[in-house]
Amino acid sequence: MRIGLYFGSFNPIHQGHLIIASTIVEAGHVQQVWFIVSPQNPLKKAGSLLNEYHRLHLVNLAIEGDNRLRASDIEFKLPRPSYTIDTLVYLHEKYPQHLFSVIMGSDSYQNIDKWKNAELIKKDYNLLIYRRPGFTVESNQENVQLLDAPLLDISATYIRSAIAAKRSVRYLLPDKVLNEIEINRYYH
Repeated sequence: MRIGLYFGSFNPIHQGHLIIASTIVEAGHVQQVWFIVSPQNPLKKAGSLLNEYHRLHLVNLAIEGDNRLRASDIEFKLPRPSYTIDTLVYLHEKYPQHLFSVIMGSDSYQNIDKWKNAELIKKDYNLLIYRRPGFTVESNQENVQLLDAPLLDISATYIRSAIAAKRSVRYLLPDKVLNEIEINRYYH
């Protein structure tokens, strides 16, 4: 099976993440997207993260009933901080029957050279890069696909700030995710 790996903190998952994943599956680039919930991104501060199990639960709520999308806790079992290359190698060994591609925005691709073993990732893995305004990507590599996906100008950072300020984030999050955040007072 062709699987797209969508790495992120998902702190919290929002409609923008879901639209990108759904668009990539619908366009036929992959058959399934796995949301790889990163417990600790080495390029981000850990202090602002909701507990990884809560974030995983929110992803599961967001994708409930859509068998094209799957939440993964694979990085919870790997050494921290989480490095994409380590996860890719582990998944390739554990699931040799699948063909994995990495999904990322063009903003992330511009930073890929800061990643551990970036050259290996760029050489050995398919990269599905969705365009983001202000971040152009030029690549003639066969394993790099540039994609257009509907983009919402929202971020998890904005959502967390709005929740903390007691502003509405309705419509930015799936209803089940918003309800869970409100019940548990996450990000307050």
